Amino acid sequence: MFIRSYVQSDLARLIELTIETFGPFYEQSFRPLMGETIFANQHGNWRDDYRKQVAELHDPDQHKYVAVAEDNGVLSGYVAWSVNPERRSGEVVILAVSSQHRRENLGTALCEHAFDAMRIHGLDVVHIGTGGDDFHAPARALYESLGCVQLPVAVYYRTL
Repeated sequence: MFIRSYVQSDLARLIELTIETFGPFYEQSFRPLMGETIFANQHGNWRDDYRKQVAELHDPDQHKYVAVAEDNGVLSGYVAWSVNPERRSGEVVILAVSSQHRRENLGTALCEHAFDAMRIHGLDVVHIGTGGDDFHAPARALYESLGCVQLPVAVYYRTL
């Protein structure tokens, strides 16, 4: 496994991987849990939202970075992070690992890569967000194994 900086030719595969990774959450977790009205309002265009978001993840002039993991030339995961130099803090924006490479410590390696890059920028703190549902349980376990501390937050939705 090789971790390297993002190049523009990675974009199509990153979008595909993001949709593949998070599709089960939107379609099998969020939609059934929240119902059609809230799903449509909050995430009805989630695929298009990711197409736009992923295209904007890497912009070093704006302190936004992406690193990708390759296995024999095949993109198998990526991490995107942003840096706030004034606050000396950073955020892991997205972590995605292809289903065939999960449970191989690739998520750990990608996060550590991002953390190392943040340290080079002189940052003191990083934050990572994830869901509290069953779909996101592996992400929570990963972040806790990296020494992250969970902040309990509750978000409520209601159809009007």
